[in-house]
Amino acid sequence: MEDVRGKTVTGTFVHAPTADGVEILDDALVAVGADGVIASVIASGDPRHAALKAETSRSGRLVSTPSGSLVFPGFVDLHIHAPQYPQLGTALDVPLEVWLQRHTFPLEARYADAGFAKRIYADLVGDLLDNGTTTAVYFATIHEEATRRLVDICLIKGQRAFIGKVAMDNPEECPPWYRDQSAEAAVSGTRALVDYVRTHRDNRGLVEPMVTPRFVPSCTDAVLEGLGAVAKQCGCAVQTHCSESDWQHGYALARHGMSDAEVLDRFGLLTRRTVLAHGNLLSLADMDRIKARGAGVAHCPLSNVYFSNAVFPLRAALARGLRVGLGTDIAGGPSGSVLDACRMAVAASRMLEDGVDAALPPARRGRPGSRVDFGVALHLATAGGADVLDLPVGRFGPGCHFDAVLVDPAAPGGTVRVYDDLDTAADIVQKIVFTASRPNIAKVWVGGRRCGGSGPPA
Repeated sequence: MEDVRGKTVTGTFVHAPTADGVEILDDALVAVGADGVIASVIASGDPRHAALKAETSRSGRLVSTPSGSLVFPGFVDLHIHAPQYPQLGTALDVPLEVWLQRHTFPLEARYADAGFAKRIYADLVGDLLDNGTTTAVYFATIHEEATRRLVDICLIKGQRAFIGKVAMDNPEECPPWYRDQSAEAAVSGTRALVDYVRTHRDNRGLVEPMVTPRFVPSCTDAVLEGLGAVAKQCGCAVQTHCSESDWQHGYALARHGMSDAEVLDRFGLLTRRTVLAHGNLLSLADMDRIKARGAGVAHCPLSNVYFSNAVFPLRAALARGLRVGLGTDIAGGPSGSVLDACRMAVAASRMLEDGVDAALPPARRGRPGSRVDFGVALHLATAGGADVLDLPVGRFGPGCHFDAVLVDPAAPGGTVRVYDDLDTAADIVQKIVFTASRPNIAKVWVGGRRCGGSGPPA
């Protein structure tokens, strides 16, 4: 079961096209076109089901998933620092500004060596695909050649990706050995990456360039203005950090007299195609501005524990109409698994609702109405993230790319335990969201092409 383009896949499909609930399509038929796009989804009760299943079986175009396995949409990770992969799980005991200066910037500076970049990026992309991440939004570094290698590796391995050369030129916040040497260099490097991605002979829409100011503290006004112009001229997506921590949030207020979101909007960087990482300290006015511009938020619950000083009010953001998906925030978050981000999103929402200070009475301890369940988390990890990117992925429907993950609860070394006499289909889906691990990710497809997973070749 490798390439399923031009074939019909049958099995149990699970998706969460909206935040209102999970849909389980048992014994469905998903027809995948030669271009990797889903042509039709035929439920088991459809009058056409039996005839189509028989016809595709006779013609050798029917692909049956193993009994007991389930097919989920591929996971969408809206926020990854690709060069930080070697420090995953380390240096999580210091404040954000110290973490950057002492640990992260020295590591990212090493990507001046394109050979080093190629080695790390190959590991990262392969590992994320095996974890089920079919769409990745990457910050790279300031280095043009190393960023091009990340583009090449995503294309070779088949991962859908948005990639940005980081822009950071502010001498007050960036060390002299790791920053763009001028605003002009930062902007021209961004333009060069856009050209490289869009003219790449092997790129058929799999990888897109992204305008990437690191965040307001690291960029001069000239860079922010220049990148806003690039985003407008090229129609590119934008990614940056927004109101992540008290330090970052306070910096924007002190320097500009306005919030991160207002600063980005002022420079033309808050658009329908903008992904704002974190947003823990967004005000209601900020949320309304983000909604009005159509931008989205990458909720990074794992890294927020370590660096953000507050819990992102996920339920409130969704209720206010913001588009939200999930991000692992490698390496601010100590896991590259979007499933781990799902679990922490649920846990963080419960802590926000119930509160954490036992010295306070229950009525004053938390923020009522904040919790989300596994279905909302799964939606954010798939269709929600896809919506932020305006990508036709994250669900099973005609016109969507067949980006999918085959989950085998019984995989050797896996961590899902299913009891046929106890567990309903809905129970199994919950168990997968809360307990599945990398060995349970048996096969991964992007656009119908096998790109990863722990299972053996067909």
